[in-house]
Amino acid sequence: MLNRYKKLSIAVLLVVLLSVTGGVLWFYTQTGEAHGPQQAVEIMIPKGANSTKITHMLAQHDVIVSELAFRLKLRMDGNGGRLRSGLYRFEQAATMAQVIARLARGDVMQFKVTVPEGLRTDEVLHLLAEKTGTHEKDWQTAIKKLFPADAEGRLLPETYQYTKPVRMQQMLKSMADAQQKILAELSEYAPVQNKYRIMASIIEKETMIAKERPFVAAVIRNRLQKGMPLQMDPTVIYGIWRTKGQFSGNIHKKDLRTDTPWSTYTRKGLPPTPICNPGAASLRAAAAPANVPFLYFVADGSGGHQFAATLADHQANVARWVEMDRKRQHK
Repeated sequence: MLNRYKKLSIAVLLVVLLSVTGGVLWFYTQTGEAHGPQQAVEIMIPKGANSTKITHMLAQHDVIVSELAFRLKLRMDGNGGRLRSGLYRFEQAATMAQVIARLARGDVMQFKVTVPEGLRTDEVLHLLAEKTGTHEKDWQTAIKKLFPADAEGRLLPETYQYTKPVRMQQMLKSMADAQQKILAELSEYAPVQNKYRIMASIIEKETMIAKERPFVAAVIRNRLQKGMPLQMDPTVIYGIWRTKGQFSGNIHKKDLRTDTPWSTYTRKGLPPTPICNPGAASLRAAAAPANVPFLYFVADGSGGHQFAATLADHQANVARWVEMDRKRQHK
């Protein structure tokens, strides 16, 4: 009887050992072999998702073979609570350890959006919403939290990286911080920084030619010093849009006589706020105008401008422009 009991115990022990050995072999087979979906898949891991939900999502998309093996691996590595949310793209075979490592370091998909110079802030928000596939109202809410009073001209046009889901306030803050960094290099005084911001917005709207920016800045500086109205058309256009909510697209003499806080035809000095979001080059030009006596400029017919220090020279430049425009219309 005793021998029979010993034989049974040994048999049970062998079964247990074989089961454990088989389980270990199964575990290392499942976790050690690279596996992946047949086609690239994108998986959005929601914020706050627990390891069980994440494991199930990965298995559903064929990123992992076994949910059980993946959960055991997470527990063994102590990474169960360290997996990060975001949009992930899986397109190559990977071991479970590699998948866990990606999720633990937040190796999510990166996207880019380019904001061109010279857009009003409402236009920037519209572009961001369109390019990122989000709602414009959410962007408006986000920027009001950053700048409750007035957000015009506070963002630096540039190419920015972002992830999904889009962190709108964080993205807008990075754009504002990028502009502030440039302004801090130009002056430590907030009033001077704001002056540069406003000047730069006018420069940005007046010319797209790099070499002309310091000349336009010089015209603004010289006119301010002489107490002359700036008489810059873009300020008129912005003022009408700001007060009426729209602008026809063509500026007329009656528009030049229309008074708004931003019109530099009816009021002397700089406008109360920027009229767009200027780029880095215009900000630097505002801080370092060219050492020239120019007080006037007019289009030269080739995309640039003719600058003049006297009214007589300016009138001659205007006459040339009018004649060029007349000939162009009659071709």
